[in-house]
Amino acid sequence: MQQRFLSCLGPSGFHRLAYREWPGPAAGPTLLCVHGLTRNGRDFDAIAEALSVYYRVVCPDMPGRGASEYLPDSAHYNYGVYLADLAQLIARLDVEKLDWLGTSMGGLLGMMMAANPGAPIRRLVINDIGAMVAKEGLERIASYVGLDPKFESVEALADAMAANFVGSDKVPRATILRIAEGASRRLADGRYGLAYDPRIADLFKASPPQDVDLWGVWDRIACPTLVLRGGVSDILASDVAEAMTARGPQAKLVEFAGVGHAPWLATEEHIAPVRDFLVG
Repeated sequence: MQQRFLSCLGPSGFHRLAYREWPGPAAGPTLLCVHGLTRNGRDFDAIAEALSVYYRVVCPDMPGRGASEYLPDSAHYNYGVYLADLAQLIARLDVEKLDWLGTSMGGLLGMMMAANPGAPIRRLVINDIGAMVAKEGLERIASYVGLDPKFESVEALADAMAANFVGSDKVPRATILRIAEGASRRLADGRYGLAYDPRIADLFKASPPQDVDLWGVWDRIACPTLVLRGGVSDILASDVAEAMTARGPQAKLVEFAGVGHAPWLATEEHIAPVRDFLVG
């Protein structure tokens, strides 16, 4: 694995985007993995390692997350800037086509990119997000996004993450600790915080949460698509997920029983359907 950086041009000038790259086999295809709202590319460490047998795997930290630079104006933490950054990253990767795995926000970005004419996405996997984003789940996210809690140890952060994730009891403790380590940053006082700029919440909280209708985007997607859903997700309703199999790209749907938003894709049970869809 290599840690790399790219200078991207945005509304306030250039900012540095970090990404981790697993080189994969010679002349192998490329898989781009894009994380959720408050997370970073380290979320994909386990699945990236597993799929690097077949792919060059690239996992960026979107602006204001992980090792990427914080933006000077919080209004620029928006989908237009993110899509522009990802287009610049794809240009850096020097590929005409790639596959895309996106969790939550990363899935929405994949949908938006795939819906454009001439999009470079060959196969699309979206994790617990879809053509209608439920108000109830957005209200839950709004209740914690932007908070900046402090923890005495990575273990304490892992405990908090596990308590907030429905289905953590199905995940080995070592895996939760690995995810927590990737989601953390070491503070000057020796404690640990979450590895994101709390100001990413500013735009998210600018208006009251409501259902977000993206059927117009979904219906323009033509590439083969896999939808993953946590069986008790409050972001992607089961009836919406089922309808997504009959419209637009007529996606394949895989549900994980007893799991909330969003499946961590860090155990073999969750990695296998992605591998089967992408590699066959």
